[in-house]
Amino acid sequence: MSDIYETDILLWSERQADLLRRLAAGERVNDQVDWENVVEEVESVGREQLHAVESLLLQALVHLLKAQAWPQSQSVPHWQSEARLFRAQAANRFVPSMRQRLSLDMLYRQALAAVPDSMDGVTPGLLPSTCPLTLEQLLAPEPPAEPT
Repeated sequence: MSDIYETDILLWSERQADLLRRLAAGERVNDQVDWENVVEEVESVGREQLHAVESLLLQALVHLLKAQAWPQSQSVPHWQSEARLFRAQAANRFVPSMRQRLSLDMLYRQALAAVPDSMDGVTPGLLPSTCPLTLEQLLAPEPPAEPT
């Protein structure tokens, strides 16, 4: 069973899902289930979801920082748009149990480190050393723009 796991994870997952459904229906296929890898994959599902939210929040922070560091850049609207998209995607994937596992301080430090030393020959403006936003603020939908 592990050979298929190593060579074709899609086929392996389909076979394991079928076996688990059969097992849940009362069929005696317990000895055919690749339990070690099933357990590992179930655990990895949560880790991958957490990693996805961390990655999206990191990208949002980097774009927000670039917009703050170079407020006169023509790229600011693009960076703000990208930050909104990453924040929305993170909010869509976020679940409450992630709150205690996410380190906003760590993500912010990584985002600061990812900000370029200069852009188009211009050094960045002063950026806060600690994240000025809470996790709730990052995950919240932005208020609608004021009508002009």
